[in-house]
Amino acid sequence: MDGFDASELQRRLTTRLKMRHLMLLLQIRQHGSLTRVAEQMASSQPAITNALSELEAMFGAPLFDRSVRGMAPTALGKVVLERAGAMMQDLGHLVRDMETLASGHGAHLHIGVTPFISGQMLTSAIQRTLPDGDRRLTVTIHEGTTDQLLAQLNDHALDIVLGRASATMDTGKVNCEVLYHQQPRLIASRRLAGQLARIRLDWAKMRELDWILGAPNTILREQVAAIFLAADVVPPAPIVESYSSKLIGEMIVANEHAVSIVPADIAEELVRISGVAIVPYSFHWTLPPIALFTRAEGGNRTAEQLFADALRRVCRETYKAG
Repeated sequence: MDGFDASELQRRLTTRLKMRHLMLLLQIRQHGSLTRVAEQMASSQPAITNALSELEAMFGAPLFDRSVRGMAPTALGKVVLERAGAMMQDLGHLVRDMETLASGHGAHLHIGVTPFISGQMLTSAIQRTLPDGDRRLTVTIHEGTTDQLLAQLNDHALDIVLGRASATMDTGKVNCEVLYHQQPRLIASRRLAGQLARIRLDWAKMRELDWILGAPNTILREQVAAIFLAADVVPPAPIVESYSSKLIGEMIVANEHAVSIVPADIAEELVRISGVAIVPYSFHWTLPPIALFTRAEGGNRTAEQLFADALRRVCRETYKAG
């Protein structure tokens, strides 16, 4: 890319780049072989080869290295592929927005949510977006770990993410705004909670109960382990590993010996929905706060901004976040 001319490259891409070129790039990345790409795209290999040559001529440099093992993207190819994937995601979102508008709704959002986000809080924020006279908002909720969701946010598969902020995460491509902190609560069946409330907290005895916890090597699981280790007790081996609030509530109600530690807002929802009880024990954890993540580059759509504003208002009212 010697003698790089940004304005000339932009002119070539603006006048010559087509969506089929982006599809070709993504197919090559997926299959690693022009022969297989030709089969997938119902074309001939010479035609695919010519299309790739045309595309590389636009960029002025190779996008893939060829070898007996297949085709691998060059450094430039990786940059172009990242953008190509995001552009194809945006095209899919455009189609979904048109479908949403045609059905009488105002906008559609893809929202990423990490485990143990309050459903009541999320519902309230959605209901406050596009209120009074505006067309209704439609939403697709995507669940996953914060790392998984941020990768999808960067790929434009998601519009906005509610995840856990962390000092070690790479926030170079996203804006991160802390919304609130969560306190821990021990939950159990009403009968067991009543029994535990009458005795002093003893982590060695607590270890003997049937624990429902998240997966190993996750932030929440590590926090629970840290609570036991601080009391010089080996952390319990769970009988069930899950971050499904519904399943945790049902398992605890069905098992007189089952307990779990969850964020306070989730515990309160399970009290209301599943009939569990909160054990009045106090203990400390350092769980990372819940944060709002948006893409750093480019302006957000109006619907995203309205949802973010509604979410902030709900969090201030509910969690007294600053």
